Amino acid sequence: MRHSEFWFRMEQHLGRAYARVWADSHVMSNLGGRTASEALAAGEDPKTVWRAVHAERGLPASER
Repeated sequence: MRHSEFWFRMEQHLGRAYARVWADSHVMSNLGGRTASEALAAGEDPKTVWRAVHAERGLPASER
């Protein structure tokens, strides 16, 4: 997964304006206590970050 696909999926689920805010502010334990933005900036694979977001938000399996 590319970063662009990650952000596309985030915007689909959270809306264009809120996706970045949520990614910058919501700390997730399954990302080592980092936000999605911090994990991506640290070089974490976007697919791994998406899976963490997916689990945190309780999205349907079809969206994984």
